Amino acid sequence: MPLLVPARLTATVDVPGTVSAVAVPVSAIVCAPEVAKVGVHVVAVVSEAGTVVVVVLALVVVKMVTNAGSAKSGPKATAASQSVAQAVATVPAAAFDAAGAGSGTTAPRALKGAALTADGKPRVLFIGGEFCPYCAAERWPLAVALSRFGALHGLGQTSSSANDVYPSTPTLSFHGSTYSSRYLSFTGKEAQSNKIQGNSYAPLDQISPADQALWKQIGGNSYPFLDIGGRWVSVEAAYSPQLLHGMTHAQVAHALSDTGSKVGQTILGAANEVTAAICTLTHDEPASVCTSTGVKAAATKLSNGS
Repeated sequence: MPLLVPARLTATVDVPGTVSAVAVPVSAIVCAPEVAKVGVHVVAVVSEAGTVVVVVLALVVVKMVTNAGSAKSGPKATAASQSVAQAVATVPAAAFDAAGAGSGTTAPRALKGAALTADGKPRVLFIGGEFCPYCAAERWPLAVALSRFGALHGLGQTSSSANDVYPSTPTLSFHGSTYSSRYLSFTGKEAQSNKIQGNSYAPLDQISPADQALWKQIGGNSYPFLDIGGRWVSVEAAYSPQLLHGMTHAQVAHALSDTGSKVGQTILGAANEVTAAICTLTHDEPASVCTSTGVKAAATKLSNGS
C-alpha cells in the first residue's frame, strides 16, 4: 500500500508500529513498505507554519483484511527480452536531444552530505520494490541514463502490483543485475518482490547496513530511492506511472526511440535529468554525452531546482 504525500511538501509521518517520525521531502507520491505491512493509507499534510498530520485508516484496513484471500501476487520478474534490453541501451542521440529537459518531470534535487563512492568512482544507489508503481516508472529513465555511461547486465522485466494504484505498470527490475562502467558504480536493489506475503510483499534483495542507514536517513525508507553520488537525490517517481497505463514492455521500449511519442519524450527527458546529475560527478565525461544538447538543457533544470 502506498504512502501518500501531497506535491512539493515535506511530510512527517508518525504511525505507531510502522514508520516513526520520518521526514520525507517529496513532490509526488511514493511507496512505503512499512505502511504496506499493516495495510493502511497515510496522508500527511505540512503547512509553512507547522506540521499538520492527517492519518486516514478507516476502511483501508478493512479492505486489506477482507480482500487478503483474493489478492494476487504480481508476475515474477524474468530476464528482459533482447529487444527491450537493446532499446534501453541504444537510444539514439537525436531522441535524447529532442526530449531535452523533459516536460512534466521532476528532476533530482541537490543533496548535501558525504560523497557516495565505490572503487574510486561516483556511486549511484537505487532501492525499490518490484510491487511499487512509482518505482516502475522510475526504473525506465534510470536504466536508460546508466546505459550512457556503461552497460547493464542481467536486467529483468516485470510489472508493478495488480492490487495497488496504477496497477500492473510495465517496468524493469534490477534484481540480480550487474553494471560495468569506467565512469561510475551502480548498486540496484529491489528490497521487495511482487509476491504477496501476509499483508505485504515478500523480501527480495538484501540491503547492506550502510545503504540501509542512508536510505532511512535521506529517504525515510520509502520507494523509490535514488542517491546519485551523495550529491543528488530523488525520493519519488520522475513522472506519473499513469503515463504507462495499458502499455506492454515492448511498447514502452519502442517509444524510447520515437521522437513523436509523449511516453518516449517524458522518459528520455527524465533520463537527461539523471544524466546531467551524473555528469556533475564524472567531470563531464564522456563528453559526447555530457555536452549534448539534451543534457545541457536538463542541467539547467537541475540548477534551477525545478
